[in-house]
Amino acid sequence: MKARNGLINYQISGEGPALVLVHGVGANLQSWDGVCKALEGEFTIIRSDLRGHGLSANIDERYSVEKFAADIIAVMDDAGVERAHLAGFSLGGLIAQKLATDYPERFDRIVILSAVAGRTEEERAKVVARLGMIRDGGMAAITGAATDRWFTEDFAKAHPEVIAKRVEELKAVHLDSYLEAYRVFGTTELIDTLHTITRPVLVMTGEFDQGSNTRMARDMHDLIPGSKLVILPGLKHSVLVEVPELIAEHLRDFFAAQSQEKENV
Repeated sequence: MKARNGLINYQISGEGPALVLVHGVGANLQSWDGVCKALEGEFTIIRSDLRGHGLSANIDERYSVEKFAADIIAVMDDAGVERAHLAGFSLGGLIAQKLATDYPERFDRIVILSAVAGRTEEERAKVVARLGMIRDGGMAAITGAATDRWFTEDFAKAHPEVIAKRVEELKAVHLDSYLEAYRVFGTTELIDTLHTITRPVLVMTGEFDQGSNTRMARDMHDLIPGSKLVILPGLKHSVLVEVPELIAEHLRDFFAAQSQEKENV
């Protein structure tokens, strides 16, 4: 798709109500593969590579969560999707917050997964430090610590090939694009806008997710009117990879409530 300033790669699969999926920083649309496999028989799934990721154009300007959100709307427009369910993971969860506040008419039910809001000064400082490490040493400077934060010990031991693949994906990213996307992820704060969200929202995160921790999830839940909260026991950050079937189950159940509401009208 030709967008405002470059190409955005996206895919459509499945059949049923429209569902837009937004991935995290340093990943691509394939990070949703396991979830999509479980849901494609029930939803028409639209997923894109965020700008600076995958097969989409590199980021060659100062970017923002507003611009990432506008790219998602442009994909929906290009695909002819007027309204959809929405799920965003990590940076995608931050983008989902922005979409919920700025484009409520385009979405039905929204899942904010492993996302950030209300970082403390200490948490913000850790993000800034990682940015400096990447600028100085490239992606190799953070891959070991990152995978430790993202994956549970049992999963890492059982699936070393998955960890190795994720490390190679990180090393292959366009560095300047990653730095800009991570700057957006690390410095954007939307917590003061969450009370304005009017769509039904499910907030989820892993019990042991350090960066998108349970305090943030509970704060989002407290601020978003009528939202639902799920803490995923024993899990860290990379829940899309470790437990895609469980994530799909939560999405399916939450989105199904829309159909039940319509039936009861």
